[in-house]
Amino acid sequence: MRTLADFMAASEQVRRTLVRSCKYQPVARILQHDDAKLAIGRYLRGDADAGYLREQVESLRDRMADTPFEADTNQHNADYIERFAEVSAAIELPDVERLPPGDRQPLMVGGMRVTVELHLMLERTTRNNRRRLGAAALRYAKRKPLPPAVGEWQSAFLLGYLARTTHDPDATPENGLCLTIDAHSGVVYQAPTDSARRFASMEAACTSIAERWANIAPPPNARL
Repeated sequence: MRTLADFMAASEQVRRTLVRSCKYQPVARILQHDDAKLAIGRYLRGDADAGYLREQVESLRDRMADTPFEADTNQHNADYIERFAEVSAAIELPDVERLPPGDRQPLMVGGMRVTVELHLMLERTTRNNRRRLGAAALRYAKRKPLPPAVGEWQSAFLLGYLARTTHDPDATPENGLCLTIDAHSGVVYQAPTDSARRFASMEAACTSIAERWANIAPPPNARL
């Protein structure tokens, strides 16, 4: 999901690099922000306050680590939460019910398997007792905000994902409830009004990638 949004907003040269990195993934361990996303998800659902975020930062900075990689991971997660806490007051979310995301299955898009990571589910009920659904996903990069185009593409994907995985006839995904939250800047991106067209473009892009997948060459000097 993240890479697909990056791909749709990228230049052709960057697109080629992204596709190649998806096919030929590095053997080395990749730093993950699991602790940070778990803590921030609790905060966004209203299950924790700003004090909890500060406690998590301190806990991660003081956590014992067996390897330099683990120590680096702890510090990066602490940085993530700390930065989010600095901008959290500016984050405006819809006044609706907020729920845990649960496990989400990947979605086949144009022949490509797209994994999905959600951090918050949103739901409201209309006067006609119809449910309107949404989901929020975090993005974070140290020292730089998320490009707006990427945020819009990712939120458009969220809307399309829910439209294809929601089987309740009385529940409909809603643009204003499908959100990408930039944890660096505090900016929230809603699914744009042309999200249906954007999802169709993502399907077309994935179809094109799937057709040439077997012929994508590895990066220079790669050890396969």
